[in-house]
Amino acid sequence: MNIRTMVADDDAGMRLLLKKIVEKTPGFEAPVEAKDGLEALELFERYRPRLVFLDIEMPLQSGVECARRIQDIDPRAFIVFVTAHEEYMREAFELYAMDYLVKPFKVARVQETLERMRQIEAGEYLRGIDPAASISAGTRLVIKRKESVQVVDTAEIILIQREERQSAIYTVGGRVLSGDTLSELERQLPPDRFFRSHKSYIINVGAVQGIYPYGRWTYIVKLRGLQQDALLTFERYPELMRRIGG
Repeated sequence: MNIRTMVADDDAGMRLLLKKIVEKTPGFEAPVEAKDGLEALELFERYRPRLVFLDIEMPLQSGVECARRIQDIDPRAFIVFVTAHEEYMREAFELYAMDYLVKPFKVARVQETLERMRQIEAGEYLRGIDPAASISAGTRLVIKRKESVQVVDTAEIILIQREERQSAIYTVGGRVLSGDTLSELERQLPPDRFFRSHKSYIINVGAVQGIYPYGRWTYIVKLRGLQQDALLTFERYPELMRRIGG
């Protein structure tokens, strides 16, 4: 299946250039186009592209703010910032951007980013890791709802992630939604068994099965018994490796 993409830039010439590069690259769909930040957010919600090229200085909403809102909707979206100004680079990578293209750039530079994206999607960066422990035993997680309370055994939790402004708890038996933030849920979990790998993910350390490079400053964590993957930041990578005995 081809990779769905989006290009958001108020410069029509830049949109056309990026569109042509993407269209000529095998494995990618022709990108949808947005001319400002609000339109980019609307199109992202509608089409859910995996790869998003965002100009930082756009009218109505900046690329940085647009990226923050995209990550609230889908933290696994790949974001590539495109700008003429290098001073935004630090803020961009704090948002876990996959890449940062400084105008004017060469076509080969964009092709390099697309190839890395293709390899990640194809799983060619898989690195197997022997789990340090089986899925952990623990206490209970209390999920409060408007009219009920649900109790989940933490021994069954594999992953917790932000989805559509809620917290989705993935267990060996299915998926449970909570209105609590990840920080609120994290306080109920055994700290020796669970790890905050990213602002949008909490993982069961004993369920770690593999780690993939995911752009320049982020990794994907593959979890045993679950199709969903988690993200891991560059800063937290050494601690997770220590926890799993790597």
